[in-house]
Amino acid sequence: MAQLQAISSTSSINIASYGSKRRIQAVLTSNTGTGISDLTKGVGLRGKLNKVVLAYSGGLDTSVIVPWLRENYGCEVVCFTADVGQGIKELDGLEEKAKASGACQLVVKDIKEEFVREYIFPCLRVGEVYERKYLLGTSMAWSVIAKAIVDVAREVGADAVSHGCTGKGNDQTCLSTKLASILFLQGDILEDPANEPKKDMYMMSVDLEDAPDEPRYVEIGIDSGIPVSLNGKILSPASHLAELNEIGGRHGIGRIDMVENRLVGMKSRGVYETPGGTILFNAVRELESLTLYRETIQVKDSFALRYAELVNAGSWFDPLRESMDAFMEKITETTPGSVTLKLYKGSVSVTGRTSPYSLYRGYLLL
Repeated sequence: MAQLQAISSTSSINIASYGSKRRIQAVLTSNTGTGISDLTKGVGLRGKLNKVVLAYSGGLDTSVIVPWLRENYGCEVVCFTADVGQGIKELDGLEEKAKASGACQLVVKDIKEEFVREYIFPCLRVGEVYERKYLLGTSMAWSVIAKAIVDVAREVGADAVSHGCTGKGNDQTCLSTKLASILFLQGDILEDPANEPKKDMYMMSVDLEDAPDEPRYVEIGIDSGIPVSLNGKILSPASHLAELNEIGGRHGIGRIDMVENRLVGMKSRGVYETPGGTILFNAVRELESLTLYRETIQVKDSFALRYAELVNAGSWFDPLRESMDAFMEKITETTPGSVTLKLYKGSVSVTGRTSPYSLYRGYLLL
């Protein structure tokens, strides 16, 4: 495939040509009633695309885009859905819905292990946190999905890839940027930051008053800054995170309610649930306090801020991010060990840490 186009299906349609320096932009001015069909007839990519792969969720936006692409580009549409751990209910009936919208095929790929191993765990090793609270689960998901949709496009011989992000948030910028180079709640009652989230909005965690009255202890084994075991049992990355999501969710761990700054210049309120990620984040950080020197921790923390900005901005494949990962791999070579944490009604507290490379010398305090 000589070129791979990226189509953003919003009122401002950005189409980037991969493999060449050409960049095309068609702008829809909806207030004048001008249709995109009028803008693309005889120009741009109309008639030049045979097959497009659409990042497909089965929601309203992507369901509408399928016939829109066929009408405006005269191409076949292959829908692609990535399984990043959102649950089987989210995938039920997708094929029927995609074909009913006019797609010729639905491709579903299970990329959970890759997602956790190649994206989530490196971010945990870095210790990145965006705007003091957010572990950037959705931004990481955009990264692995962007890579996967390009892989699928090559497999099916597509000329272009497309997505249906709204243009109001970070999602459009992040996904488009990634193509070019966790559970999240928003809207409804949350539009007013003065409102408390409804109890039934949460899907992964229980309210604190409903959490067990007895704490739960977990031991996290870590090697080179990467979690490898839970309570002495070696687990695959996705299994590790899934089990901690279940354990942490039962104890109300990992709820975040924040007002954040979007890349497009507006503020938005979002509620996130990251029970497993919150537990692992605390474990990795606590072990580092035992094995890393003060100056190393200070530099690492400064890099973590920049790393979070890159991930949130959609620059996962930026050489700067890759260079920082190389630094993190080096300094965490001496961080094998384990951390024991106590989970109790939304809180995560450390009760023990051990490492053969511990820098702690108790006799010096005598």
